[in-house]
Amino acid sequence: MTEEKKPQIAAETGGSKDRMWIPRFWNGMGIKAWWRLLVDNHFAIAPHRIPMAFISSGLACINTSLWTTQCLLFNHKIRKSSIEQDPIFIVGHWRSGTTMLHELMVLDDRHAYPSTYDCFAPNHFLCSAGFVTRCLWFLMPSKRPVDNMAAGWLRPQEDEFAMCNMGLPSPYATIAFPNRPPQNQEYLDFDGVAPEDVQRWKEALSWFLRCLTVREEKRIVLKSPTHTARMKALTELFPDARFVHIVRDPYVIFPSTVSLWKRLYRDQGFQSPRYDDLEEHVFQTFTKMYNAFERDRQHIKPSRLCEVRYEDLVKSPLEEMQRLYAKLDLGDFGRVRPTLEKHLADLSDYKTNKYEISHAIRDKITKRWAPYFKRYGYEKSPTT
Repeated sequence: MTEEKKPQIAAETGGSKDRMWIPRFWNGMGIKAWWRLLVDNHFAIAPHRIPMAFISSGLACINTSLWTTQCLLFNHKIRKSSIEQDPIFIVGHWRSGTTMLHELMVLDDRHAYPSTYDCFAPNHFLCSAGFVTRCLWFLMPSKRPVDNMAAGWLRPQEDEFAMCNMGLPSPYATIAFPNRPPQNQEYLDFDGVAPEDVQRWKEALSWFLRCLTVREEKRIVLKSPTHTARMKALTELFPDARFVHIVRDPYVIFPSTVSLWKRLYRDQGFQSPRYDDLEEHVFQTFTKMYNAFERDRQHIKPSRLCEVRYEDLVKSPLEEMQRLYAKLDLGDFGRVRPTLEKHLADLSDYKTNKYEISHAIRDKITKRWAPYFKRYGYEKSPTT
């Protein structure tokens, strides 16, 4: 076994128990989106995952029927709805603290957000959420397996999963068939995507946000690492959008991201993952993401972009949140401060995962992500 093939990352996780059955991301797709996912991957389903595929096929029929029902009941309201305040986008690489920041920001009752169920069933949540979230609550684990953060149908979620379930191309399709080459990588930053396809993506996102607005007319806070590379397209759609960019020690980001993809491939995929070239995929995606971010940040007004270091947010969360509110002109921080204080007190016992990385991997991180180290002040990172 060569040095490249030896296990070079070890993780100590929170110990969340595996469950025999949990909702999969793909269970919210309609027939057309589900069929396209299967065809694009040549039906390369592992034998022991065939029952999982049958479940998704049955649910695709139900989702399509419910989508028709939502169109009949809500289509007029959706078309007439308008997004009065452009959204707030939380961006940053996976495992950099985007989820933590998202959960802090949506504690403000002036903000709305897409829930896990909204992203799971983007085509029909307006007519089905009440029943599913109340009667089928037991289907969702109470903790995220990857890091033991709270989970549930009504918790804030990434809108990228909504785009997947609406049938839009997304890099997240790789999770479904992890042994195939990484999919839809051009949709990370839209480099090489035809203008009409980018416009189709924008219209789909706008439709999803109008559906959220039908339910609740508030400023929407969105979080998805993939948006880090799409800021130009997002500002074309929402000229007055705010962006919060969170960064974190790369020596933590890398092993944590590898661990994230391994867990998602294993839990959500239709194949037995081999993890071929996974570490290289993480290296390349990070570089692609931040090349696009640094290119596109020039399109953002300084008053519409706030940058936060994860380490500072953990150390002084109230001070950092107050600075963020002032920088982005989000209104009176005093109104949300008591709620934040209570939430942070409830999280006082939370433990983050711990990782060990080999010297070889550490050297690669230092070399390949050098611009990020330099720009965000991690050149003398003490993390090991």
